[in-house]
Amino acid sequence: MWRRAAVNGPWLSIRLVNAGFHDKGNMSRKLHARRIEGIDKNIWVEFTQLAADYKAVNLGQGFPDFSPPSFVQEAFCKALNGGFSMHQYTRAFGHPNLVKILAKFFSRIVGREIDPMEDILVSVGAYQALFCTFQALIDEGDEVIIVEPFFDCYQPMVMMAGGTAVYVPLKPREGCGPVLSSADWVLSPEELASKFSPRTKAIVINTPNNPLGKVYQREELQMIADLCIKHDVICISDEVYEWLTYDGTKHVKIASLPGMWERTVTIGSAGKTFSATGWKVGWAMGSGHILKHLKTVHQNSVYHCATAAQEAVAVGFQREYDVFGTEESYFHQLPIHLHEKRLRLADCLKSVGLKPILPQGGYFMIADISNLNVDLTDPSTKDEPYDYRFVKWLIKEKGLATIPVSAFYSPEHRNEFQKYIRFCFVKEDTTLQAAEDILRQWSDSK
Repeated sequence: MWRRAAVNGPWLSIRLVNAGFHDKGNMSRKLHARRIEGIDKNIWVEFTQLAADYKAVNLGQGFPDFSPPSFVQEAFCKALNGGFSMHQYTRAFGHPNLVKILAKFFSRIVGREIDPMEDILVSVGAYQALFCTFQALIDEGDEVIIVEPFFDCYQPMVMMAGGTAVYVPLKPREGCGPVLSSADWVLSPEELASKFSPRTKAIVINTPNNPLGKVYQREELQMIADLCIKHDVICISDEVYEWLTYDGTKHVKIASLPGMWERTVTIGSAGKTFSATGWKVGWAMGSGHILKHLKTVHQNSVYHCATAAQEAVAVGFQREYDVFGTEESYFHQLPIHLHEKRLRLADCLKSVGLKPILPQGGYFMIADISNLNVDLTDPSTKDEPYDYRFVKWLIKEKGLATIPVSAFYSPEHRNEFQKYIRFCFVKEDTTLQAAEDILRQWSDSK
């Protein structure tokens, strides 16, 4: 309740005083919870803002600057005009039309019957599916093995759940000559096995990998699966780029391997599948005895995802189910389209002295910048890793935005990977041409 009070003295003033509270600008007690300590910085917030400030050509952030296919756009418009139900709540754990077609579609890929109501959780993008997974399955004291390089949200999500991240890096294969492809980056079986302990609860893999573009081969997945089964560990498999593979590389779901369905949570994304990242529709898929725990987190946080977007994605998957394996399939057309962009960017990077690592899959290509001699004199970045300093110089001085690759590594391994930067090639040809012009002008001026 508010009361009126007079101030003593020669000047009479009236002010409102909040009865029962101290008249202070700030609370004296600590406001934040301990679980968010040390995770407040976010590379996407920092570098997206920097790119915007300098109006840079953006090959940094991973989104297409072209539209989704017309059939899903039309499906979204139809949903929006489809009556009141498309504007109201739908089933909390996934719109019935969507979970049914996801189950039908992926059942034939994993080689088992998927229960649409028990084995799938639809989420606000793959990001929320990951959050629900870590919150539901990781407890205080649990260890989670994260394969590096890793999408940067894995580590803070493990920490917020009370777990401890244990890292194992993919490294260029020894004795194979120049590293030309993401296939040349491998896990050491001995090093990976040494990371498992009685405290290990889960391992996180990303295939195709962001930022590297590595697609795990069946034998590599089998090695991981054998260790998961041996140590009774859950596998969290982030497969949001599953339809984007190149040069005949095949994506294999680890959940399809013997004994792995019962211990795998597979993360998927309609945004990456249909080039519609702003729709924020994702899912987690796995055995119902695991998924029920993710649903508990979901129902007590987000609870529900946008109905019309889910309906549009359902229509898209039904269309893809009907034309799967044919040249009409968007899942067939998109990687062909992106393959040309991938080769174009690689040729450009080579022509200006960078050493690109050709990705087997995904949106991204990393390049070795160690051959470049750049005078990085900005005093504001002097204490940062070399790739951070280089990327900020490239944005500020040349107007081209990329992402430093050491951001995808743990503190203990970051120093080993400061000579790479990440480019996104899932862009319109005009955007790629603008980036090429910047790089070639810079190269010619050296």
